[in-house]
Amino acid sequence: MNMAHNDKVNLNTEKIILGIDPGTNVMGYGVIMVKGQKINLVQYGVIKLDKLEDHFLRLKKIFERVSQLIEEFMPEEMAVEAPFFGQNVQAMLKLGRAQGVAIAAAMAKQIPVVEYAPKKIKQSVTGNGNASKEQVAAMLKNLLKFQETPEFLDATDALGVAVCHHYQNGVLTSGKSKSWGAFLKDNPDRLK
Repeated sequence: MNMAHNDKVNLNTEKIILGIDPGTNVMGYGVIMVKGQKINLVQYGVIKLDKLEDHFLRLKKIFERVSQLIEEFMPEEMAVEAPFFGQNVQAMLKLGRAQGVAIAAAMAKQIPVVEYAPKKIKQSVTGNGNASKEQVAAMLKNLLKFQETPEFLDATDALGVAVCHHYQNGVLTSGKSKSWGAFLKDNPDRLK
């Protein structure tokens, strides 16, 4: 195995990444620890929101739970899946709000956030940008060495976001990915 000089420097670096798959009924989260190039599963799961009738209460719950995850696992970075464009404008608005609230929870704790397009995540994890949720879950089970498939694939989708971020080394590689930390740094007047 031929390692680049940078890999040798980073062998003892430990980093925790929180991945978020936004949703207004079910939001997935995945936490991984990276040491050098080795990825370990810390935890994954979902935040169920469907019992809350009011959309604003769902947003409040997302903010509270993402804040709790950050306090519990203390990630150095958070990666979030970008909403995909669908036909239902109202659903897109709600999904965008859910994503925004999750991002706000991270930004409030000074955690840098990077966004990835769904195709980019699938490509990073499976090698196929059109992979199914089941294919992503199967690849992650093999990579992270866990047995059971979760009830909601939103959890493995969120793990996929975190793994994609690791594979990208947090570097922005396409115009569709956006670092909110970089945006705020470049646009300090936009932060109030």
